[in-house]
Amino acid sequence: MSATPHQPTVTEREARQVAEAAREQDWRRPSFAKELFLGRFRLDLIHPHPLPADEDAQRGEEFLAKLRDFCETKIDAALIEREALIPDEVINGLKELGAFGMKIDTKYGGLGLTQVYYNKSLALVGSANPALGALLSAHQSIGVPQPLKLFGTQEQKEAFLPRCARTDISAFLLTEPDVGSDPARLATSAVPDGDDYILDGVKLWTTNGVVADLLVVMARVPKSEGHKGGITAFVVEAASEGVTVENRNAFMGLRGLENGVTRFHQVRVPAANRIGPEGSGLKIALTTLNTGRLSLPAMCVGAGKWCLKIAREWSAAREQWGKPVAFHEAVGAKISFIAATTFALEAVLDLSSQMADEDRNDIRIEAALAKLYGSEMACLMADELVQIRGGRGFETADSLAARGERAVPAEQVLRDLRINRIFEGSTEIMHLLIAREAVDAHLSVAGDLIDPDKSLSDKAKAGANAGVFYAKWLPKLVAGQGQLPRAYAEFNQEVDLSPHLRYVERSARKLARSTFYAMSRWQGRMETKQGFLGRIVDIGAELFAMSAACVRAELLRTTGEHGREAYQLADAFCRQSRIRVDELFGRLWTNTDDLDRKVVKGVLSGTYEWLEQGIIDPSGEGPWIADATPGPSKTKNVHRPIR
Repeated sequence: MSATPHQPTVTEREARQVAEAAREQDWRRPSFAKELFLGRFRLDLIHPHPLPADEDAQRGEEFLAKLRDFCETKIDAALIEREALIPDEVINGLKELGAFGMKIDTKYGGLGLTQVYYNKSLALVGSANPALGALLSAHQSIGVPQPLKLFGTQEQKEAFLPRCARTDISAFLLTEPDVGSDPARLATSAVPDGDDYILDGVKLWTTNGVVADLLVVMARVPKSEGHKGGITAFVVEAASEGVTVENRNAFMGLRGLENGVTRFHQVRVPAANRIGPEGSGLKIALTTLNTGRLSLPAMCVGAGKWCLKIAREWSAAREQWGKPVAFHEAVGAKISFIAATTFALEAVLDLSSQMADEDRNDIRIEAALAKLYGSEMACLMADELVQIRGGRGFETADSLAARGERAVPAEQVLRDLRINRIFEGSTEIMHLLIAREAVDAHLSVAGDLIDPDKSLSDKAKAGANAGVFYAKWLPKLVAGQGQLPRAYAEFNQEVDLSPHLRYVERSARKLARSTFYAMSRWQGRMETKQGFLGRIVDIGAELFAMSAACVRAELLRTTGEHGREAYQLADAFCRQSRIRVDELFGRLWTNTDDLDRKVVKGVLSGTYEWLEQGIIDPSGEGPWIADATPGPSKTKNVHRPIR
């Protein structure tokens, strides 16, 4: 599709350059996942499992108790689903409880919870109603509080954080009708005008946008004298003249979500509201998401726990052929998958969150893997629960209640979870993002060799550097701890987890060898091999999850909290995960990627159009992508601030 008149025309290379400039370039702290992709199993970076400080844990547990009471007594999840609206009194109650300031420092009126307890809170609220979890997460994980915490001035923090902690709701606005994961084409503009900027443009899918008081807006500042220009972040008052919420969007799930279309027409924003320097907007957004992404797997963990509870209760009560359905192997395998995967997801989440709190490790890859893996596995668990429930799984909770049965919203949970594979970076984009970080060490030493714009002298220098790096690195991929029968012996208890850790170590080296071979084979075309890169990342995700599960089991054993059972669950998960890893390794080199590309060309050229005959398309009329030409709004403002 060609660019509209107001939208910048961007080549594929230019788009990649914008994305590359926005990513964090340096690795100042160690990263377990980065090392894993390089074939180095650094168990010492995650074991012994880090723990929160006693005072942090006490403060967190006290808030969780209050939040649980609120969720049990004040939230009517069925009402929210039925009316597709969160009642104002529920939102105001959460404000009074301090839930909108969970991550905000106490000196600004917040609760100052750690990432660990923030995520536990989101899991709890999200289990009561996922739309509420999304409301709190969008406000704190990517809305105004997090960017200001990381990049705001002291004046900005004092002006906005107390409001966000108690009274105001915030939203994050990046996506546009024709701009998703390709921000180089961002069309919303912020033109300097004296001490202000003038905003014009349209933003799509603004979670919390319908009810927000404060907005983080990404807009393009044109380059001019005294202005570096580029994509820049601003705090914008939602009540400003020229801000219009044009539509409250409706979705297959999260029916209480306050998500809308927001138009800016000649909106005046003080320069004092700019977050960071001009041109740093994407870097701010990506850095914010480094830990902000952990909010989604938090709610996926909550969903997994609920799926396990319902599967256990229902499968014990429902009998077929003389025994509970749980004891029929076909159903039992699904229950085992849900239990083991929930244990592993919580292990990944808690480990990543505690590492984020300690700030000793760089967790950008771990958080991305947690989001990717959590969103994919939660959908599978919910789908298996629907299958276990049979026809009742497909039936709505209201319908079940109307005919006298327990109102179990299994189909709703499946619908609600589906967006997590798209939110805050789709699975496909996460694959590419993580793959880019995973091969960073290779590109830093050999990237110039495959860059067509580099001179021969640059390529020669890169070749020399690469020779030194690979001469040291490649021999270390031949053998390691994973080949020693007694390695990781401390994980050999009543159940022996040490073979799984040895498998992870061997597989990490195999993964690194596979990546190196692929880079040698495809060189500059590597970035086009998205199927291969996706499988590389999925293997890394499984290895990270296995590592986290084993470390968590050992932590629970040493603290005397269900240690034996934790070892059993970790063992089950690792055995299931190893089957998936072996399959993914096989599919690295035996797949239909080349054939798929040919079929796609045929589909788009109309070669197979005859296959579409014999149906009726119930879709309505209209453009595939709505017009987003800047200008005054022509619709009613549906902005609904909650007071």
